[in-house]
Amino acid sequence: MTRVLVGCEISGIVRRAFLALGYDAWSCDLLPSQDGSNRHMVCDVRDVLDDGWDLLAVMHPPCTRLCRSGRRWLSGPGKMTPPKKLPVGRTWESMIEEFENGVDLFTSCWRAPIACVAIENPEMHDLAKARMPDDLPAPHMVQPFWFGHPEYKGTGWYLRGLRPLTETARLAEPAKNSAEWKAWNRVWRMSPRKDRGQQRSQFFPGMADAMALQWGAQAA
Repeated sequence: MTRVLVGCEISGIVRRAFLALGYDAWSCDLLPSQDGSNRHMVCDVRDVLDDGWDLLAVMHPPCTRLCRSGRRWLSGPGKMTPPKKLPVGRTWESMIEEFENGVDLFTSCWRAPIACVAIENPEMHDLAKARMPDDLPAPHMVQPFWFGHPEYKGTGWYLRGLRPLTETARLAEPAKNSAEWKAWNRVWRMSPRKDRGQQRSQFFPGMADAMALQWGAQAA
């Protein structure tokens, strides 16, 4: 039976999609699963990469210091020098530590002894790209509305041993600046609040179903 590891997931959305198609799927994260499943491991995904998986899907790994939006915090004059201003309560040393951990997590998953790998992450800035493996391709970008969800949220997949996802239930896009279009952009229009990060990282069941159907078959 094809064994699937879903790393950095607490919702269980992707795990359940693979389980529904009969795969031996497990999720893991540093936090407990929100659905209370006994198929969730509370651990660092790096600790279980050698456990005989056929497919690894890494969801929302910590990417704050790798994605382009975080570039400004990592460089003043030149490269990897302290910027003029840091986020409130942060030190330069803590920013570098987060960057190094993000690089290690991503590269460990990419180089894992697993035939099929998909890592969800935004497009990286130049400093992060310079630390990535030479065989890392550009991300394959998809949108939730390709899979039946009325939302805009460009989702990047770095793929090894897998073909790009193909759309399954594409929705017609609303007119720009209409009320519906603004609703589709809710992720980017979300006001600051305590759970903003968690809300913005919520995954889409339609995309998870496409992953299980398409990538599960390729890994089998």
